[in-house]
Amino acid sequence: MAKQFWKGSTLLAPVPAALVTCGTMEEPNVLTIGWTGIVCTRPPMTYISVRPERYSHDIIKNSGEFVINLTTSAMCRETDFCGVKSGKDTDKLAVCGFHTVPAHEVAPPLIEECPLSLECRVTESKLLGSHTMFLAEIVGIDADEKFIDSKGKLNLQQCGLMAFAHGEYFALGRKLGDFGFSVRKKKKHRKPPQKKS
Repeated sequence: MAKQFWKGSTLLAPVPAALVTCGTMEEPNVLTIGWTGIVCTRPPMTYISVRPERYSHDIIKNSGEFVINLTTSAMCRETDFCGVKSGKDTDKLAVCGFHTVPAHEVAPPLIEECPLSLECRVTESKLLGSHTMFLAEIVGIDADEKFIDSKGKLNLQQCGLMAFAHGEYFALGRKLGDFGFSVRKKKKHRKPPQKKS
């Protein structure tokens, strides 16, 4: 199969189309972030990369806190809106009809409509070029109870999560497996005891 070689770019996909809240309950703001991910398990660490000219940049830089709210395909239009409008002149939360609720460990609020929110505290920031990367510890998780089963397991496949890939939004599809399924030993089925005649 022939492949074309292109110059280096940001073509790593899919990534979350996350709504990041910052500020406070009294003065909240939200922006859409695609450049985010997990960088460490213990302690749980994440990052977001934000352009310095964005209104939220200095709010996060000065407060050292933000919340990553995962989005669903039903929120696609609102998520896009929060990525192209500025909080400097638009109350994006109000326009989108989002409801904010207090976080447990940080000042920025959660978005009630999002199934999962990660409360984050910045540990380091670094200007990389076009973006500042805010490295942060995940200090709390807020999960919608309707996606938690009777055994306490979070069923993200039921959330209808949305992803972003090369300028386009996608609804996540069906579950294909879970971590480690390729090497997991199959359970042996016991044959029922035969009755003696």
